[in-house]
This record gives sequence, C-alpha cells and structure tokens, in this order.
Amino acid sequence: MKVVKVFDPPLCCSTGVCGPKVDPALVRFAADLHWLANQKVAVERYNLAQQPQAFAANEAVKAALGEHGNACLPLILVDGAVASQGRYPSRQELAQLAGVEPDGAAEPAKAEFPVFKTKCC
Repeated sequence: MKVVKVFDPPLCCSTGVCGPKVDPALVRFAADLHWLANQKVAVERYNLAQQPQAFAANEAVKAALGEHGNACLPLILVDGAVASQGRYPSRQELAQLAGVEPDGAAEPAKAEFPVFKTKCC
C-alpha cells in the first residue's frame, strides 16, 4: 500500500477549509485526498501551524524547507520521496503519484466532502 503524506503550509485548521473565505483549491484538494483514501491509499496530512514536530521529524521535509523555505509547501511525499512541492496536485496527478486507477479522477464529486464554515483562529 502506498503512503501519501501531505505537509501543508500554516493553515488555521487541519485542512484550511474553514472561515469566511474558503480557498476553492483547498476544498478541491481535501475532496481529492478523501477520494484517494477511498482507493485504499494511506493518506496522512500535517499542518505546519498545528504539527511542527512532524515537519522537524521528517528528513525529506527538513531538506526541502532548508533549500526552498516555505515556498516548497505544500509538500507531497509518496512512500517517503518528494513527489510534488509548492502546489496542490490535481486528482489525476494524485492518482498517478499513488499508482491507482484514475477512473473518474478528472472531475471531483461535488458532494464527496462537505464544507463547513466555522469560526477559526
């Protein structure tokens, strides 16, 4: 089983899908990660603001941050190797990175991941 780890820049909550102005890219990516997990891929997600120890404990992440600073975030690791940095990949790209069939990967399901607008920070 592939393991996909996402190291996000500092966000106000674990997914960044909160508050009065939700970034549509974060909503799409959260749904895409949910889809990927349903494809039997292990998905872990870390937020620099809430889980800095995960960033400090991972050598690949420390190296990328040392070389590029926060510009490398979001950083996506697949089985420990850097697979993407500096942007959120599409569902199609995630499918390819994780080695799963991209059936239906072009269009994310609209009701797959609900968006809750909550007060944060």
